[in-house]
Amino acid sequence: MTTEISVAAPAAAPPSVFAGPPKGIKAILLHAILFVASLAMLYPLIWMFVSSLRPEEEIFSNPSIIPNHIDFSSYWRGWTGLRFSFGTFFWNSLVISVLSVIGNMMSCSLAAYAFTRLKFAGRDFWFALMLGTLMMPQHVVLIPQYVLFLNLGWVDTIAPLVVPKFLAVDAFFIFLMVQFFRGIPKELDEAAAMDGCGPWRIYWRIMLPLSMPVLATTAIFTFIWTWDEFFAPLVYLNDMGSYTVQLGLRAFVDSTGKSDWGALFAMSVVTLVPVLVLFVLFQRLLIEGIATTGMKR
Repeated sequence: MTTEISVAAPAAAPPSVFAGPPKGIKAILLHAILFVASLAMLYPLIWMFVSSLRPEEEIFSNPSIIPNHIDFSSYWRGWTGLRFSFGTFFWNSLVISVLSVIGNMMSCSLAAYAFTRLKFAGRDFWFALMLGTLMMPQHVVLIPQYVLFLNLGWVDTIAPLVVPKFLAVDAFFIFLMVQFFRGIPKELDEAAAMDGCGPWRIYWRIMLPLSMPVLATTAIFTFIWTWDEFFAPLVYLNDMGSYTVQLGLRAFVDSTGKSDWGALFAMSVVTLVPVLVLFVLFQRLLIEGIATTGMKR
């Protein structure tokens, strides 16, 4: 005679009073918080854009982002209201930024290649010294640099803003590329050397094609930082015809008279367009270059 033993299934645990809201409600709350935080961060930009469409008398009297009246005259005044067209400043900034991008990509990649692949006396010492310049404030070398460029006759030209970029003066980008180059297997260099490639051909045919993410990161950051640079053009550029967009924006603010705030906000919006377009088009390469820098592959 067999005895059947039945085991009762454990009763379901009652819902805890401390359990949080369901996942759907959590997601909604999270997105709501993120939306409010994003709106708070974007409010100054939105307000600037809306203010560029307002009449002058409503700019500071209405903090809302919904304009009572729309007026596009600020864009026309901003583009043509100064002694030179704002397009002149736009072109000057574009030339300086593009030349700076080319210079940084060429010189910094060469310096990084030398630090990672070539053997020379004192390589570690010079690399440490180069990293030390990252901690040195720009204002420390301002006066010696100005005296040097003044003796060379470069003041009031774009040379002080462009020529140093071709001499690998941006230690940050050298360090960024060094970390990326270290992740490229040295076996590729050895295989290329066995095929008869010298250091220059290895750099041109092997290193550069494999370094597009870090090169794109360098190009984007160089363009943005040069486009937004205010202090260096203020020091070296005196003629209004050679002003960059940042100095052009400063010209709308007059400490002794009436400032044209509508034109200032309008041209500020125009100035932001190239940076936003560049970031949107190349954000994938930018993120990839930052994420893969210093990682072993």
